[in-house]
Amino acid sequence: MQVRQPRISARSPAPGRGGVYSHPVPPPQHFRHRGRMRPALAAWLALSLLAGTGAEDTCGGPPAAPAHSISAPQLSPEERLSPHMPESLLCDACYAIAFQIEEQLRRAEGKVGRKALSESDYVEVLERSCSQGWESYGVQELDGEKRLAGPGLPRQEPMSVMVMGGPWPGRLSKTCHSYVGEQGEAQIYGAHRRGPAALRELLCHGEKGACAGSKAGGPVPPKALQNEL
Repeated sequence: MQVRQPRISARSPAPGRGGVYSHPVPPPQHFRHRGRMRPALAAWLALSLLAGTGAEDTCGGPPAAPAHSISAPQLSPEERLSPHMPESLLCDACYAIAFQIEEQLRRAEGKVGRKALSESDYVEVLERSCSQGWESYGVQELDGEKRLAGPGLPRQEPMSVMVMGGPWPGRLSKTCHSYVGEQGEAQIYGAHRRGPAALRELLCHGEKGACAGSKAGGPVPPKALQNEL
């Protein structure tokens, strides 16, 4: 016995007439069928995207960048605990001190029209140079060797870690004061007036200088200097 399915109609007013249109409504099975298709279609699209990404990797896509591990310099007990600048870093420290003294004296002269400073003025500038914070200096690995880094010293390698703060500012300040005490303010200022090379020669390359060639194992004086503070 065949049961005839009743016809379900949705009626809406016909434009311009008083009658109605008769629109057949799909049977409930139609909606259930479409409801099952939507999740299946979404899953198929997701699998297609994943397959496309894998194909790109296997067909000449850019390889993943290798991971790099960067560690801080390993400091010896002397480098960590001594109040003095380690001997292996004295040459770098001398270049940093000469650079800072040169910069401070040059700025002070710029304020008076680049004229020579009076004795009281350059003594004050030298004291200020040695008593500054020195916070922009630290130690890093450079070509497999521990070196000081900062203004006036070789540029920092992009893939290296510089250890700043700690004992380094105090050591630089103490070493700077010792240079001024040994050489005297007048001699240091006279060397500055002759040029930066003369000041480095006086402080670092004299007979007892930290960068003197007779010092075996001392660090090579930096060649590429940072000119910015």
